[in-house]
Amino acid sequence: MEQIEIMKKLKLIISGGGTGGHIFPAVSIAKSIEDKIDNVEILFVGANNRMEMKKMPEMGYKIVGLPIIGFQRKLNLRNLLFPFKLILSLLKSFFIIKNFKPDLVIGTGGYASGPLLLVASIFRIPSLIQEQNSYPGITNRILGVYVNKICVAYTNMERYFNHEKLVLTGNPIRKDILNFKNKKNLAKEFFNIDKTKKTVLVIGGSLGARTINNAIINNLNNIKESKINLIWQTGELFYPTAKESINQLKCTRLKTYDFIKNMDLAYTVADIIISRAGAIAISELCCVGKPVILVPSPNVSENHQFKNAQSLVNKNAALLVEDRHASCKLVETLMNLVSDNELQDTLSRNIKKLAINDAAESIANLALAMKK
Repeated sequence: MEQIEIMKKLKLIISGGGTGGHIFPAVSIAKSIEDKIDNVEILFVGANNRMEMKKMPEMGYKIVGLPIIGFQRKLNLRNLLFPFKLILSLLKSFFIIKNFKPDLVIGTGGYASGPLLLVASIFRIPSLIQEQNSYPGITNRILGVYVNKICVAYTNMERYFNHEKLVLTGNPIRKDILNFKNKKNLAKEFFNIDKTKKTVLVIGGSLGARTINNAIINNLNNIKESKINLIWQTGELFYPTAKESINQLKCTRLKTYDFIKNMDLAYTVADIIISRAGAIAISELCCVGKPVILVPSPNVSENHQFKNAQSLVNKNAALLVEDRHASCKLVETLMNLVSDNELQDTLSRNIKKLAINDAAESIANLALAMKK
């Protein structure tokens, strides 16, 4: 990996969060920059009470929170607080920028990136945003006017952004996931699974997915009788219910977790994966190359998860079960796939063709070039 020498300490702010889909790219970019230069200080900026405020310190990074909240598209009393939270967040961003004096600012999406990058543009600090989806959210569309560069994972983004700022990089993938292939024995021991059975990994995103969770819990007996291993990430809220149901079945092949920190090991041991269709999840699954069933979340802007999933289905690289049909079709689709080795091979072969492994390094190079 190219080493870039910078004599003066590089001070970098990365802002993004709310879900793992914003946090994991931010960390991947940070680590890539740390690999390239020795003398760097990184400050993360997130939103108060969101998962990044807990996850970043766990990974050894300093983070500051803003009081910003999201604007609800439906009628909601919380929207009355939005203007006040936004003003407070802009003011706090002003003092963060003024005191930290960053050389670069990077945004990966989420509530906090809006006010922070807007203030950075006022100070004329070199900045870029990383847009993960084929349909950008309102925050990044606004920021696109002000930042220097816009890193995207899909083509035809000129519809939303100035084409002169666009750079097609793909989505950053966590380094441990890129290196998952050599961990098979470690993964099987870590999850203590029956090595003679196929393993299904169910991940509804870092916060869980109610529809997927309900489909799994309502079919636990069928899954038990199918003689497969189950590794099931539920999210924090659903975990007690899932744990109790699995304990009642007294089946060691069925395992549930509120959050899987060692996702590289989970991907390694999985033979089939059930997942939401967020942009980062899709990018990771392409690199992992396992047969996948996608259940797009309907609770996203412009139904972009469905579009993400459909792009894979069109290439015969994944199966799709719509959220509204998950309760009756998800486990049925899973069982059909488990018994069809030829389809598993086809899906695996085709999804691997879509992988981009060097996005974090490309974004890091682009950011550092803006500083020079």
